[in-house]
Amino acid sequence: MIKFISKLLSPKTCVVFTFLTITVSGYGQEDHPERKLNLDVGADLVSAYVWRGMYQAGVSIQPTLSLSALGFTIGAWGSTDFSTPFKEIDFYLSYEISGFTVGIADYWWNGEGTSYFIDRGSHHIEATLGFTFPEKFPLSLEINTLLTGDEDKDEVCKKYFSTNISASFPFSVKEIDFEMGIGVSPRKGMYGDKAGIAAITAKATKNLQLSAKYALPVYVELIFSPAQDNAFLVFGVRF
Repeated sequence: MIKFISKLLSPKTCVVFTFLTITVSGYGQEDHPERKLNLDVGADLVSAYVWRGMYQAGVSIQPTLSLSALGFTIGAWGSTDFSTPFKEIDFYLSYEISGFTVGIADYWWNGEGTSYFIDRGSHHIEATLGFTFPEKFPLSLEINTLLTGDEDKDEVCKKYFSTNISASFPFSVKEIDFEMGIGVSPRKGMYGDKAGIAAITAKATKNLQLSAKYALPVYVELIFSPAQDNAFLVFGVRF
């Protein structure tokens, strides 16, 4: 089953990313908004790429592409470092209903010049289960568990099944959007040598009004990583 999903999520064609967002509507969808087909294309430019409290790369461009309809979303996300061969490309499939989300993702971060199709161990398949409370109290809870991948093993090649349990809460103050978050690893694995806090985050986003019709979102995120004994302050621009 995992091999099938991995093959399903692996790319067969090249996609050219552009900095725009498109909404595609079909006949009769005005009367059934849940049937609307949404295509989102965009990119982030970040001063550093930090994932769940772990430093991945320096200044990076991170394109994204997703297609959603009827609660399903299929998408791709990538990151390319400006000064090193680091390269990541991920594919994901999720389904959301009544606040609950289930999903599966294929992470690949081995970098430029390494095997993508032949080396199956370089792909890390992860399962996700999440829930977001109603808008009056929009707390989001999520649990992510790695199922495959060579980097998620101990010295004798035993699987860690590394798990990240996270909570996040968004709120706004005047014209600034904030999001507070925490991620915890319940046992030894990819995120640390023992159970502990993988990341504590505080993010602030502000829209810079460049014209009457266009605003550019910029953000700063403060990240503390007790498990990695590290801290980061990341700046980003979203196109």
